[in-house]
Amino acid sequence: MAIINLRDYYPFYQSDQFVEVPDELVVQMQQWKRDEKAYQRKRNRYQAYFSLDRNSGMERDVLFVSITPDEHYERRLTYKQLYRALSSLPDKQAKRITAHYVLGISQADIARAEGVSRNVVSASIRRGLRKLAEILKNI
Repeated sequence: MAIINLRDYYPFYQSDQFVEVPDELVVQMQQWKRDEKAYQRKRNRYQAYFSLDRNSGMERDVLFVSITPDEHYERRLTYKQLYRALSSLPDKQAKRITAHYVLGISQADIARAEGVSRNVVSASIRRGLRKLAEILKNI
């Protein structure tokens, strides 16, 4: 066990605060400190005095593309049409298609859960997708 001063690691401590911690934690904290200093040196070397995490919103705009009201309306309409088409399918086909494409469950897992062969599930999904395509063409 080693004794560390929390003031060395946390800038909000105004006075010395000594705590006994395991040696593994001391090694990890020293590594974090070295990584932070390396980052500071790299930032200064390449004159990268900005961050995408700043309040400018640059990172948010890059990661989260905002959609227009028209696009939002079209998506809602498409989802409603898809839901209507799915609900017009037989119950097993709709559940299998939803489980496979929406929930990401493999066809083998669906077959195992229902106690049928994988070929039955695969054929059912294929037929359901064909019916879905016909229904959506007519809408």
